[in-house]
Amino acid sequence: MTARWARERLGVGPGADEHALRAAFREAAKRNHPDRPGGDPAAFREIMEAYRFLKGGDPEAAAFLPAPPTPATPVRLVIEITPQTAVFGGSAVAEAGDGRRLKISLPAGIRPGEKVRAGDHLFEVVVRGEGAIVRGDDLWITTKVDPAVLVDGGRLAVVTPRGTRTVWVSRKAAARALVRLPGEGLPPREGHRQGDLFVRLAAGAARAESPARTLLRQFAAAWAA
Repeated sequence: MTARWARERLGVGPGADEHALRAAFREAAKRNHPDRPGGDPAAFREIMEAYRFLKGGDPEAAAFLPAPPTPATPVRLVIEITPQTAVFGGSAVAEAGDGRRLKISLPAGIRPGEKVRAGDHLFEVVVRGEGAIVRGDDLWITTKVDPAVLVDGGRLAVVTPRGTRTVWVSRKAAARALVRLPGEGLPPREGHRQGDLFVRLAAGAARAESPARTLLRQFAAAWAA
């Protein structure tokens, strides 16, 4: 048995794919089935053998079948925005797969991983920006403080994606090196809650002591003596 003989029995060409082989087999088998008037048992057996051969039952036949198409890898399109845009909304420019640059309007409170459509393109939102990280509904920032704050606590002015905030650090928060500001994260949107702001405290350079504090410390030392 050869591939040419099998193709002639089914009536298909050399480039026939699996769908064409199946369709040709069904038609030829129906026409020659022994139970039908005018059916030909011998021809029916040959059709069965030819179909099995071309389907790859014989190693020789596999060389005559076209290779299955390789599925195309989908291109992941992203649109990068800043934490400020995630909080307040706005517009951003994204690169389409065809080389075009598309300007896309985004709502306030959009989260990382959400999809936005522009024409025929679907973009995944990625939030990147120095000084702030978006985690789910919350904003996280790290700020350097006087090492004394990590011991005694105190008041800080912290720059956040929502603007400058005054943060009071308790001794308990100083021990954790973390302050939480409820409601200062991403705004609520489509089933997402109002997010919070988490401020990590990292030790920075010590501040110079003010003259008034120096006098107070000297007075307290003299009094203790």
